[in-house]
Amino acid sequence: MWYIAIIVISVGLDQWVKWWTVENIPFGETIMENPVLSLTHIRNTGAAWSMFEGKMWFFYIMTAAALVVLVYLLYTNRSNSRWMTVGLSLIIAGALGNFIDRVRMQYVVDMFQFEFINFPIFNVADVSIVIGVICVFIYIFFFAEEEEKVARK
Repeated sequence: MWYIAIIVISVGLDQWVKWWTVENIPFGETIMENPVLSLTHIRNTGAAWSMFEGKMWFFYIMTAAALVVLVYLLYTNRSNSRWMTVGLSLIIAGALGNFIDRVRMQYVVDMFQFEFINFPIFNVADVSIVIGVICVFIYIFFFAEEEEKVARK
């Protein structure tokens, strides 16, 4: 059940950072500017690079469907590999964090802005998803084949 702690802590951190951003950075303003990372308070009604902007129904359906699949995968794979379990837990946490925003406010609060490249402003939930996907890829590329061989024996 440790994977539930990963989900709860990740969602809690995401929501706390979003709350802090809304309370301390005026909408559209940037603070802590430096050559690498700044904090900019924006409201994202779409996905990365404003894809599907304003299509909340699309995000509700896709997120709900993704969460059902992800929870099923987590439940069925939770004892197979820590990489897979951590990865799926982080992806679920990220999806939940952004889903909470969309349901509550019809947009997602984003705040982290890379200054050295043209990259969408993002949040803790997005970071959780990316790290989770990396963990799943590590499992697939380095451990899945070995575990399948062991399971066949």
